[in-house]
Amino acid sequence: MGVRFSGRLFPCSIGKGGLSDQKREGDGATPIGVHRIAGMLYRPDRITPPAPWARPIGPHDLWSDDVSDSSYNHLVTAPYPFSHERLRRSDPLYDLVLITDWNWPNAVPGKGSAIFIHQWRRPGYSTEGCVAFRRDHLHWIAERISPGTRLIIPPA
Repeated sequence: MGVRFSGRLFPCSIGKGGLSDQKREGDGATPIGVHRIAGMLYRPDRITPPAPWARPIGPHDLWSDDVSDSSYNHLVTAPYPFSHERLRRSDPLYDLVLITDWNWPNAVPGKGSAIFIHQWRRPGYSTEGCVAFRRDHLHWIAERISPGTRLIIPPA
């Protein structure tokens, strides 16, 4: 699996549920289609800002994945009573996160949340639905994209 960007091909990992045109919360699939980059987050205690428009991840930053939450598939702040994912992780996977517009900003509950582009654990290790890259490739891409850059995920 690979992603083409600026004339280069980058190996990547996708969701353990494969590719899907029927994405659902918790299915582990990466949604096919044309998506746009909607934001960039980074850990300021670990890396420098990769782009002027990148937003730092703070210790209380979370991402709601609770279908009953009115802030489903949005950035929220701890303490938070609904199910969520911590953005400030102990591992380096979210040191740099590109937010896609999958089911965002007008999220449909249950259609999938937190479809990000981030660092992979290792080559071939699947994600929960995100697209993941080797660290240096992710940083190279992040330095060259802008809000609205397209991510095209074709059917298999």
